[in-house]
Amino acid sequence: MRVDIVSKEYPPEVYGGAGVHVAELVSALRERIDVRVRAFGAPRGESGTTAYGVPGELRAANPAIQTLGTDLEIVDDVAGADVVHSHTWYANFAGHLASLLHGIPHIVTAHSLEPLRPWKAEQLGGGYAVSSYVEKTAYESAAAIVAVSGGMRADILRSYPQVDPARVHVIYNGIDVEAWHPVEDEGVLASLGIDRTRPSVVFVGRITRQKGLPYLLRAARLLPPEVQLVLCAGAPDTAEILAEVEGLVRELQETRDGVVWIDRHLPRHELCAVLTVATTFVCPSVYEPLGIVNLEAMACGAAVVGTATGGIPEVVVDGVTGRLVPIEQAQDGTGTPIDPDGFVADLARTLTEVVGDPERARELGAAGRRRAAEEFSWERIAAQTEELYRRVVNAR
Repeated sequence: MRVDIVSKEYPPEVYGGAGVHVAELVSALRERIDVRVRAFGAPRGESGTTAYGVPGELRAANPAIQTLGTDLEIVDDVAGADVVHSHTWYANFAGHLASLLHGIPHIVTAHSLEPLRPWKAEQLGGGYAVSSYVEKTAYESAAAIVAVSGGMRADILRSYPQVDPARVHVIYNGIDVEAWHPVEDEGVLASLGIDRTRPSVVFVGRITRQKGLPYLLRAARLLPPEVQLVLCAGAPDTAEILAEVEGLVRELQETRDGVVWIDRHLPRHELCAVLTVATTFVCPSVYEPLGIVNLEAMACGAAVVGTATGGIPEVVVDGVTGRLVPIEQAQDGTGTPIDPDGFVADLARTLTEVVGDPERARELGAAGRRRAAEEFSWERIAAQTEELYRRVVNAR
C-alpha cells in the first residue's frame, strides 16, 4: 500500500503541533507501509519526500491563494497512491483534488477547525473565507476524517453537520517518550536565565488567540512572589496580539521578578531541560483539539495545569497527572470565557495550589510520564491509522 501524506509543515519547517504530528506519524508508518510525503517549502534531502514552493506568479498574492497554488503543484504527483492523507486546511485542497483526479480515497486529519478560529481573519483577511471554504469542502467530501480527540470529533460534527458521523474516527496525537524525557542541564538553564531553585510555571506555545497567553499573564499577577514564570512564546499570528502580549509582560515585569520570556524556538534538548525543571506546566488555551505540548510536558515529568476545554481533559487526568481549570465559553467560535475574570482567578488559584506543594507536583508529573508512555505511543497510533487506510481502500 502506498499513501501520500500532504502537509504544509514537515521537518525542518515545523512551527506547531500539526508539524510534529506529521513528522512522527510518517516515521512510524514507514515501518509498516510505503509513505510519500508532499510538503510545502524548501527542498528536503529525505528519501520519499518532495517539497513544493509557491508558484512564481503568485508570490505577491494573498497567502491563502499562495497556498492553493502550492496545492495545485502537488496534485499530479499523487498519481499512483492508494490513499491521499492531508493535514490542515493548507493541504486539504491538494488532497481533495487529488482524490477527484486520481479516483482514490482522501483522508483528512483535523488538527484545528477554521469555524472555531475566527481570529484567523486578523491574519489572513479575506483569505480566511478561502481557507474556510477549502476546509468545509474537504471535510464534507472526505472518505474519512481523523479527529485527534473526542472533543475534536464533537467540534467537527457541530461545525459541519453535513458530515456523516460514521466517517469521523478518533485517533489521538502521540509522543515519543524516548525523545521527550527528563533532562538535567544546568548550563542550559543558566543560559536562559532560569533559576531552578525557585518554583516555576512554564508555558510553551505560539502567540495566538487560541493559546490563551493573555489570560495566563493576568493570572500571573496573582501568583505568590517567589514563583518564576517561564514563557517559551513566539511566532505571533499578528502584530496586534504581539503588542498585547508585550504590554502585559512589561506590566508583569514592573511588579515582580522572575519573569523569563524566551521568544525563539528551542531545540528539543533545551526545551526538555526547561520542562524538567518546571514545578508545573500550564496550558491556558481557550481552543485546543488535543494539545501535543501537554504530552511533551508530561513525558518530561511535569505536572500539567490545563484548561478543561477541547481535547485537554482526554490527556490531563484531573488530580492524577495534573489539574484542570473549569471554563464556560462563548459559543460564537472564539472560545472566549464568558467570565474572563473568573477564569483568570481560577487559573491563578489552581497554579498556586500546584506550585505550593512541590512533592505532590512531582507525583503528578511521574504519573503523567507513565500515562504518556502507555496511552500515546506512535506505534499504537500508526497501527490505528494503517487500519483506517485499509478500511477506506477496501470500502471502494
